[in-house]
Amino acid sequence: MTPTQGTDHPHADSVTTRLAGVRRSIAETGASCGRDSSAVTLVAVSKTHPADAVEEALAAGQRVFGENRVQEARGKFPDLKARFPDLELHLIGPLQTNKVKDAVALFDVIQTLDRPRLAEALAEEMAKSGRRPRCLIEVNTGEEPQKAGIPPAEVEAFLADCRDRLGLPVTGLMCIPPVDEEPAMHFALLAEMARRLGLAEISMGMSGDFETAVRFGATHVRVGTAIFGSRPYPAA
Repeated sequence: MTPTQGTDHPHADSVTTRLAGVRRSIAETGASCGRDSSAVTLVAVSKTHPADAVEEALAAGQRVFGENRVQEARGKFPDLKARFPDLELHLIGPLQTNKVKDAVALFDVIQTLDRPRLAEALAEEMAKSGRRPRCLIEVNTGEEPQKAGIPPAEVEAFLADCRDRLGLPVTGLMCIPPVDEEPAMHFALLAEMARRLGLAEISMGMSGDFETAVRFGATHVRVGTAIFGSRPYPAA
């Protein structure tokens, strides 16, 4: 049985129920630390989930979604964006330079600006197309050699180059903490960097730690499993 099969569409019901639960958690966490829940944008991460799951979230009022892969998003979102003009789509996965044209055309926010070559390619495509999705710099807060992102010590210079030389619309920072470390210290670091650099958007926190991210000042939390359930994988 697939996630969308079964009596009375249980997957659809679970999306609605889980979405309400995540919204409630954001509101309650925000209230506990003096933050208005309207200051936190919930990015519903729909990667690997079908369009009908996204439609159930849309029916429940969700309008901001995240996808990891350009190709998957191209197959899922153009029709939905045509039907829901206020839908905002975020790229939250790595972006290859040969996918930049499609990414600029489809996404409203690119959260994974992680290297100079990508910045150059994005600037060139934005100049050609006239479309200017907001960009967030991905910061490698744990300085993990296997992970993408700009090291913390290099973010200020990278930001200046992106803005001053390339004219990119950089509006914030994003991070994915190391899996084996307490996320709070990484969230604190990212929030402090954003404040120091005058950047308004702070994307941090996923299904397992978004409440912590809210407490440390996240303006965007990227939540997938807690809304859509476990990712569907094809049978072996």
